[in-house]
Amino acid sequence: MNTRKFLLTTLLVPLGATLALAPAASAAAPPAPPSASASAEAAAFHSPDAALGRVAHPLRTTEPYGGLADLRPLGRMVGDATVVGLGEATHSSHEFFTVKHRVFRYLVEEKGFRTFALEAAWSSGLRIDAYLLRGEGDLKQIMDEEFQGTYRWWNNAEYRDLLQWMRAYNVGHPGDPVRFVGDDNGFAGAELYDKVGAYAAAARPELAPQLGELYRGLRPATDAATYVDDYLSKPITERKAIAERTGRAVELLKQRPGADAEAHAWAVQHATAIHQMTTLYAFDFDDPQSIPDAMRYRDQVMAENVAWWRQRTGDRILVGAHNGHVALKTYAPASHPKVQGEFLRERLGAGYLSIGLAFDHGTFNAFNHDGAPERFTTGPAAPGTAEHTLDKVRYRDFVVDLRDAPAAARSWLAAPHTIKNIGATYPGIADAPQIRLTQTHDVLIHLQQVEAARMLN
Repeated sequence: MNTRKFLLTTLLVPLGATLALAPAASAAAPPAPPSASASAEAAAFHSPDAALGRVAHPLRTTEPYGGLADLRPLGRMVGDATVVGLGEATHSSHEFFTVKHRVFRYLVEEKGFRTFALEAAWSSGLRIDAYLLRGEGDLKQIMDEEFQGTYRWWNNAEYRDLLQWMRAYNVGHPGDPVRFVGDDNGFAGAELYDKVGAYAAAARPELAPQLGELYRGLRPATDAATYVDDYLSKPITERKAIAERTGRAVELLKQRPGADAEAHAWAVQHATAIHQMTTLYAFDFDDPQSIPDAMRYRDQVMAENVAWWRQRTGDRILVGAHNGHVALKTYAPASHPKVQGEFLRERLGAGYLSIGLAFDHGTFNAFNHDGAPERFTTGPAAPGTAEHTLDKVRYRDFVVDLRDAPAAARSWLAAPHTIKNIGATYPGIADAPQIRLTQTHDVLIHLQQVEAARMLN
């Protein structure tokens, strides 16, 4: 596996950085002897699991079907939020995907949510959305073609089941459908070039020759994984020149709106998605100094695409991504100085809710260091880690609102603790960062055990 490809594998889908392990705040100096009135509080601090157990709500199941009454407390936590980020501690565990399915089903049926967003390419989202809305294409073929390279982990039976449920829902609710959007910029498929070209031909034919020249040689003619590999083999100077061209295409469209404002807005967004990919790949991934800027840009793009979809459609949105992307504060400041959740909180305020998804032990799929998919196992969490304490809460699987935790639990939640952060490659370069949960997520779902997802290809 070449160095650049390995770097992209470890950085583009998961988070990555080497974090210094900060000492817990309480370790700086021995505490003063507690007063009588503080004794109970001090004792509770040493048992945060008991405090969390008083406010946690058990989950009946992690599987997507059946009754949803146990998710009503989560619904109250969501409140009026219009965008909910739901994370995952690995990129390929069955229960993380089925919990996303189950939570989305609840949010659709009980809270009026209508869009599922995923860290997949914008063009992939368009193909999946067309399948969901109108039954266009074959779902297996779409997933095989779109979920390649670092996106291959989405080509699993669990997401297939989610998409099939969404399609069935739309057949039964043709006037009020659910939708899918890919918010990421790792690939720009042929559909984008075709849609921009079709818009120009119909609304602004004088722009078609200019756009054709600006996009010369860029429309993919191979599979997605091959296209990205070939693109990244271009010299950095050429990639920068391409990004400059695609930026001019966006400006050209913006400056010449057609009569149909809606069609123009979508054409500009499709052109923007092309430019987002070329801009990401114009960063020099051979220069370690450029990585933080590239990763910050990627997370900013994911937030901007979700916000654009929200503004354009009015839909309430569930965003599926890694814990580190949906977080309110980065897990890995050295490589990811600012992440999607931070950008969304800035844009939406309390309209954005971050839900972390943790686990104690189990199995997952990831690339090994040779670049091959492999099934890994991680044992029970070690003492001192976040998961070790969470797994002692009295429920096997549960959801808890970190904003309303008892004072004793808040002390523990505010301190830094090591937590699993497993991405597309394992072992990775930030598998065990230290985070302060109350700074990172609003709500937490903890599962005792997970199993590797069922890959389809």
